[in-house]
Amino acid sequence: MVGSIQQLASIGSKPDGSVCRRGFSAEDVQGRELLASWMKQLGMQVRVDAAGNLIGRLDGLEPHRPALVTGSHLDTVPTGGRFDGALGVLAGLEACRALQDKGMRLRHGIELIAFADEESTMVGCKGLAGTASTDPESYATSNGQPIQENLARIGGHWPSLASARRSDEAYAAFLELHVEQGGVLEQRGDAIGVVEGVVGQRRFSINVQGQANHAGTTPMGLRQDALVAASRIVLAVEAMASSHPGDPVATVGRLEVWPNAANVVPGAVSLTVDLRDVDRRVLDQLVEELMQQVESIGAETGCPISVDPQFSVDPTPADAVVMATIAEAAADLGLSHSHLPSRASHDAQEVGRRWPMGMIFVPSRGGLSHSAAEFTSDEQCWAGTAVLLETLLRLDRQLP
Repeated sequence: MVGSIQQLASIGSKPDGSVCRRGFSAEDVQGRELLASWMKQLGMQVRVDAAGNLIGRLDGLEPHRPALVTGSHLDTVPTGGRFDGALGVLAGLEACRALQDKGMRLRHGIELIAFADEESTMVGCKGLAGTASTDPESYATSNGQPIQENLARIGGHWPSLASARRSDEAYAAFLELHVEQGGVLEQRGDAIGVVEGVVGQRRFSINVQGQANHAGTTPMGLRQDALVAASRIVLAVEAMASSHPGDPVATVGRLEVWPNAANVVPGAVSLTVDLRDVDRRVLDQLVEELMQQVESIGAETGCPISVDPQFSVDPTPADAVVMATIAEAAADLGLSHSHLPSRASHDAQEVGRRWPMGMIFVPSRGGLSHSAAEFTSDEQCWAGTAVLLETLLRLDRQLP
């Protein structure tokens, strides 16, 4: 498997050590072709669905049973690392290889999926789950080309997108192994992360209207400073997430000041607020508190403030049975583990809206990802793969 990771990383490799396989690119196609060849070497049935998902299947002993599914994605951000997405796909391939080497067939069939374009449109996992938009204009592709053309490039078929949706009875459970892309496991000294769920997100654009004026001739008491009001919002956002029970995160990621001149009292500011938590009730509470803070700050500073929702995704909790099985597998393999949420979006987020879902995290050195510095050791990759395989074996025995 380690050799497979290196071989795949050579496709789209850049001089700085990063990897660029944008969804639907020539490099993405090449990576998918390589994976398909590996699947076929294992005797898997290989196909591409209408949403562009590359799917390999090993039939089970009892064909009437729903499949156990694992996988992730092969596409990357422009300066991606070797492990994001790719590890989950190749670990799934290695698990299938281990079963083949031992001459084992599970009761359930196994499907290994490389989902299409996770880093941008997520058309693959959404198509499979039946949550994909049917409006081609709603897809902001990374290459700027229509989604119809992009899907055709990787073997998908836009007019048949609805056919990618699988029935409720198709799958028994979905497992995704992924690098953490954060530093929690490394800080805790744990080998395995048992993911509680994928966080939901609420994102807002906030516009603060003040009065631009001369910085020298306008006394402090006569100012209507939009940046002062915006700064109070920034501090309020940080404080409400830090003091809230549980483990939510809140971020002001963009700030634009007008006229942005050294000798002018700021007349207007726009900023974004991003709220995330694995519990929808907590998200709703954070949104309510944000609105109260904005209203209060606007009244106290005399600056009209508008809040416009930009993005909303509900959390996807992990299935309790799958989550417990992952933890048991890690414990029996002698691997230290702990629970944590996934604060980044993953294919599991959409798949888990339809079928029981679980995620396995392995540590990311320094918490770094989406960069050339992204690194997970061979031992950590193998540990995650071992937990993935053991979880598949246990679920095969436990699930109907």
